Amino acid sequence: MNVGILANPLKLGALSTLHALRAALKSHGCTTVLDEETANLAGESGGIPAAEFNQHVDLAAVLGGDGTMLHALMRLGNFEKPVAGINIGTLGFLTSCTDGELGVFAAAIASHRYTTSVRTLLEATIHRVGNPDETFIALNEVTLARGNTGRLVSLRAQVNGELLNDYRADGLIVATPTGSTAYSLSAGGPLIAPDAAVFVITPICPHSLSQRSLVLSDDCIVELSAEDPDCGPMLFTVDGRDSIHIGAGDCIEVKKAARSFHLLRLEGRSFYEALRQKLRWQGV
Repeated sequence: MNVGILANPLKLGALSTLHALRAALKSHGCTTVLDEETANLAGESGGIPAAEFNQHVDLAAVLGGDGTMLHALMRLGNFEKPVAGINIGTLGFLTSCTDGELGVFAAAIASHRYTTSVRTLLEATIHRVGNPDETFIALNEVTLARGNTGRLVSLRAQVNGELLNDYRADGLIVATPTGSTAYSLSAGGPLIAPDAAVFVITPICPHSLSQRSLVLSDDCIVELSAEDPDCGPMLFTVDGRDSIHIGAGDCIEVKKAARSFHLLRLEGRSFYEALRQKLRWQGV
């Protein structure tokens, strides 16, 4: 088994976790490849771009947290092999284990005792009159929200070419089931099991309490646009990054991406266990 490793160099303890993971994998007969940033962290040469992992490794291990996993999605590119998150700290929704379980992780990898949870990705394309289209991939969500203004803004959402609603709100979120535990949840959206074939549209601080989250099939095409030129440009973000100004006349088309993200799960670990731990659910 050849494991590609990406580490967050800004995460406290990343280097020591990297050394411990490589030692654990080596003890179980696995080889490792580092991406360029991780090789620099380790003071080594020979790292390769993360976008080339697909040609060289059987799976990828990401050292950090949920935010590092989201960043790794962008760096890995078209990578449809298992991706394991090793959280430096406490258990996250996207991570497979903590940095205290590296021996367990290495043993499971070497003996192929793991499963993969196939996660839907969003493909969002910005259409601007007279400008080339820009396309982005998201694991959690895409958001269109107010920019510098302190006022509510007007946004239009259409589904398969039909008007859904004109919202007065701070913004709109289109989230995957994976993203239902992130920004959408903070904005009052529902929790969704990761294998559900749906998206959720969640308004951010809507003016009317009747404007609630809507769950729809993931074969729909959602279009978002800014409807109030007096409020100035709005901000479009992808998984909390890539802040882009969106003006009146621009349109964002959101649909299910052609590729998926394959999240590695160790035996006995599940989304529901993560919910109980992260949300501190307890029986009566």
